Amino acid sequence: MKKSLNENHRMQPSGRHIVLCLALIFSFCFAPFAQAQKPRKIINLAGTWQTELGDVTLPGTTDTNRKGKAIEKKDETTHLSRLYSYVGELAYTREVTIPEDWKNKTILLHLERTKSTHVFVEGKLVGKSNDISTSQIFDLSKALKPGKRKLTISVDNSDKNVPPQLLSNSHAYTEDTQTNWNGIIGGIWLEAINELHIGKISMQTDAAAKSFVATIEIEGSIKRNTTLRAVLAPLGSNYGAVIAEKTLTKDKNDRRRISLKFQSDSLQLWDEFNPTIYRLLVDIESENERNFESDDNSPLMKVLDQQELDFGLVDFKAEGTQFTVNGHTTYLRGKHDACVFPYTGHVPMDLASWRRYLQICKGYGINHIRFHSWCPPEMAFTAADIEGVYMQPELPFWGDFKKDDMNLMNFLYKEGSNIINQYGHHPSFVMFALGNELWGDIPTMKKFVDNFRRIDPSKLYTFGSNYYLGYQGWNDGMDYFTTCRNGGEGWGNFNTHTRGSFSFADAFDGGMINHFYPNSSMNFDEAISKCNVPIISHETGQFQTYPDYNEIKKYTGVLYPYNMEVFRSRLEKAGMADQAEAFHRASGHWSVQLYKADIEMDLRTRGMAGFQLLDIQDYPGQGSAYVGILDAFMESKGITTPEEWRQWCNDVVPLAILPKFCYTDGEKIEAKIQVANYGKESLEGKTIRWTLKGIENSEAGTYSPPSQGGAGGGSVGFGLLNVGTISTKCSTTVPQKLILTLTIEGTSYRNTYPIWVYPAEVKKKTASDIIIAHRYDAETARKLSGGATVLLMPDSTQVKDLTVGGLFQTDYWNYRMFKTISENNKKPVSPGTMGILTNPEHPIFNQFPTEEHTSWQWFPIMKNARPFILDNTGKDYRPIVQVIDNIERNHKLGLIFEFAVGKGKLLVCMSPLDQLQQYPEARQLYQSILQYMQSPNFAPKSHITYEDFQKLLTTPVEEGQMKQLFNISQY
Repeated sequence: MKKSLNENHRMQPSGRHIVLCLALIFSFCFAPFAQAQKPRKIINLAGTWQTELGDVTLPGTTDTNRKGKAIEKKDETTHLSRLYSYVGELAYTREVTIPEDWKNKTILLHLERTKSTHVFVEGKLVGKSNDISTSQIFDLSKALKPGKRKLTISVDNSDKNVPPQLLSNSHAYTEDTQTNWNGIIGGIWLEAINELHIGKISMQTDAAAKSFVATIEIEGSIKRNTTLRAVLAPLGSNYGAVIAEKTLTKDKNDRRRISLKFQSDSLQLWDEFNPTIYRLLVDIESENERNFESDDNSPLMKVLDQQELDFGLVDFKAEGTQFTVNGHTTYLRGKHDACVFPYTGHVPMDLASWRRYLQICKGYGINHIRFHSWCPPEMAFTAADIEGVYMQPELPFWGDFKKDDMNLMNFLYKEGSNIINQYGHHPSFVMFALGNELWGDIPTMKKFVDNFRRIDPSKLYTFGSNYYLGYQGWNDGMDYFTTCRNGGEGWGNFNTHTRGSFSFADAFDGGMINHFYPNSSMNFDEAISKCNVPIISHETGQFQTYPDYNEIKKYTGVLYPYNMEVFRSRLEKAGMADQAEAFHRASGHWSVQLYKADIEMDLRTRGMAGFQLLDIQDYPGQGSAYVGILDAFMESKGITTPEEWRQWCNDVVPLAILPKFCYTDGEKIEAKIQVANYGKESLEGKTIRWTLKGIENSEAGTYSPPSQGGAGGGSVGFGLLNVGTISTKCSTTVPQKLILTLTIEGTSYRNTYPIWVYPAEVKKKTASDIIIAHRYDAETARKLSGGATVLLMPDSTQVKDLTVGGLFQTDYWNYRMFKTISENNKKPVSPGTMGILTNPEHPIFNQFPTEEHTSWQWFPIMKNARPFILDNTGKDYRPIVQVIDNIERNHKLGLIFEFAVGKGKLLVCMSPLDQLQQYPEARQLYQSILQYMQSPNFAPKSHITYEDFQKLLTTPVEEGQMKQLFNISQY
């Protein structure tokens, strides 16, 4: 446990300022790193406490103790549901016995994490605090005399003692994520300290010089000769080197500071590849008693006090538009964290849980975490120190940074100062932001970061992540800029964008990936070129997947997914319950490809500093946003693997720069090869190999050495490297999917790209055997009744009210929320779909290779389609190509479907393929459909009368009433 005094206990520094400059020599002067008996006495207060709700166990919350109001509303769909909830003040009381030998000692009460509190001893108020991001520490020396004493801690999770905005505008409080719990989590203990003791150890490091300065605060008067002794060791070592011993003479000053400056070339630096942590242990010792024998037979010492501090040497800087770590160009592959912990409803406070969390992140190539409008506890930073992960906490706020709201401003400034002072020594803590998507007074934001920078100049600071939604651009005072765009833009332009996907309320057509013909060459060079500091792509991705209802059984803790039960029930009523797993699988596999595209756009951008995904983990709030490749428990959803994901999310990523993915026989495939190298070693001398494989193609490959140099500074061979080019001619007699694979020989780095190749000559259909129709009129109906074969590609204006729009990518975040925002802002509403579900083995695809889910060859087909609402068909009816709808509407949507009508056979395609013949993929699907319709395989099993089909084409589908759902940043 880290021990430091709260602001009320500290006094202004006085007394002598002693500077000790010593050299570290690890070959001698070793000492035991941990004493057998700690000088500070502890009473652990974990256990049973009394409340008006009954006995509870702390650490814990009313939720984990199953106290409070039991759930009644079981149809909540905007977030997970608390089985028990409590909001307001709740007094936690227990009896403590103070030992006689604690008399005349300083007694501190430590609450590692809680909400606003008032502390009472024997019913008398002795302290209060509303620190929510850091420990609360109270000096109870005057109140806690030896003997039995009644201790009461009143915890208030209402807005009575904190700015009221916090309850909805911070992930430290909101029900959308960790819940607004009431209780005390983490360590709870009383600590007795000798009158002469160490107050706080502050650390300033200089990685370039391999040195540090530790400032040690000594509190209490020195009544006899004492020795200050400092021992340094790598974390985990039982022995360390004595780097300082200083005899302190008798002194009546109540407080003094000692600065210990230390330098040694043997000190190792900290980064993601070599996360070296040191522990500094400082003793105050006297010669009164003997405690351990030293190697040189010197007098035995009594330890009066002892404190320790873990730290690392790291130099995290902004160099131009990229970051460097200890002079080495790095790239932040980040994830957003919203404090989603469904078992407990609160953040974990132990090291093991955080190491598990970060190891999962690292398994998927993540080296950076951004904490959205909250700050994690000590053990999160400790785990990040050990695992080598760059951390960015934020002030606990999202919204209007209003300078006239002094209650809010004072609270946030206090929280920021506390965060820096308590966690600032951790080398993983390299960045700090003022909150999420702020608007308000920019000069006040600058004042905040300027003041925080004075407290700790080693960190990089910015205004709120995506402040003003990026429209204000970079501003003076920001060391870096986390944003979805760099400055304003005209509607329909994409030149300021720094991510590939948006809501339809935010950007025309949902952004670049949904709008432009698929390729692996787009980037954000133009937006980056207009900024002088590093840009991090804000909340990249947000691609929905259909939920996995098998996840419901995992919820055995304080939260239950009634939202998922409601969504599952809706699907059952729509007659598609049997398709739930297939919807999840198909939408999930497609979302993985979309995330790959978005991430690689970032990596291809010269000078870009990184991205922060939203998210690799599902977000159970804001209408329920199943946007992760992992579920809310950070467990696999079965749609990708760490090995696959690291192809494009890693410290080294080979990239193929392709203008398109669909080609015809005889056409050249030409591509550049680049490598985004932010690894620990240069790629100089390495060989890049490419292969192209398909059904007919034998392996074709070449070798290209990477060129020297790179973008963004750093050593030779680092940054975004231009390697070479690929030029090969397509040769195929059958439509096929090829796989382009890039590998860096002698390493595990590889990447793959799909390429579709189609015959250049498309066979014409037999003129007389299929009727092509664009309207279902009386003449078409008459021919069908007589036994004709009809391909109907309806004029979209004829059936507009019976269809939904064409969407290529999966819907953004949550349909209900952004439908509300779009309508409120008078912007188009997203079609709201999540890709296709089909059977690749269906004979309709004999000449059109596909998976069961959408991929890049479906782009012109999907974008120009209007999927038909088939809710009025029988519950067992399934289209050949089904479009997956969102959890709010649950329409049965058909892109391609068939019926037997009278004596005839009808196939309906809701994309006008005959008007898309400029696209080889559309030509090929058209041909494959015609060949299917000319074959014996075309034998529709679903019979429908002329009259019923006419009703299907003219009867509106009743829409359920969808309630509005707003977002803080967009109204």
